Amino acid sequence: MVIHTEKLTNKYYLTMAKIKLEFEKLTILRPKERWQLYFVIVAEHPEDHDKMVLTTTPEPYIRLTPRQKNVLNFVPEASDDGADGLFVLERDMPEDRRIKVRVYLRHCRKHTRSAGEMLQQVKGQLGKHAFDIVGDMLGAGALPWLVISKEALPLIGGILRSIKDRDFGFVSMDEEFDEEFETQTELDRMNNFSTGDARIVWSWSVDE
Repeated sequence: MVIHTEKLTNKYYLTMAKIKLEFEKLTILRPKERWQLYFVIVAEHPEDHDKMVLTTTPEPYIRLTPRQKNVLNFVPEASDDGADGLFVLERDMPEDRRIKVRVYLRHCRKHTRSAGEMLQQVKGQLGKHAFDIVGDMLGAGALPWLVISKEALPLIGGILRSIKDRDFGFVSMDEEFDEEFETQTELDRMNNFSTGDARIVWSWSVDE
């Protein structure tokens, strides 16, 4: 019997690895040219399989001006290959090598924005489905995260629409780290947000 040791080694490497999500490029598909943008990130809790965590970034927001022509490159176009994009999260590889992440894009209609205040609003509307607001989650340092139940995920879109910012909808960034990642350590993905008014490119990478 022949044992393919290289493939076994790669699978072991994936099981023991860390995974990282970064945003590479955002394109707004609307004629307006001035935006105050932020993301709401919902991801699986790294330790409790029955829960998820939610945060909003950055604070106050990303300012997009007419000179940028509705395109935001998180990786500078003149940079060398391998430059980092906008860091979103990092965690140990899940045992089943699958992860669920949902990303919402919003336009802030206020001059200032408080991430903590928004998390409190979401927590209040979720009621029994919301738990503590914590820090130091998913490699994001002091960024605050709201712990929620998995059952709350279908409620998030409606709650965000009740907050009077412009809603671009969401993108699912769910990933299964299968054979693709046994030969490559980074893969780019692209999709439109659910309203069709914006497009995002992101990357998943696998590190030791």
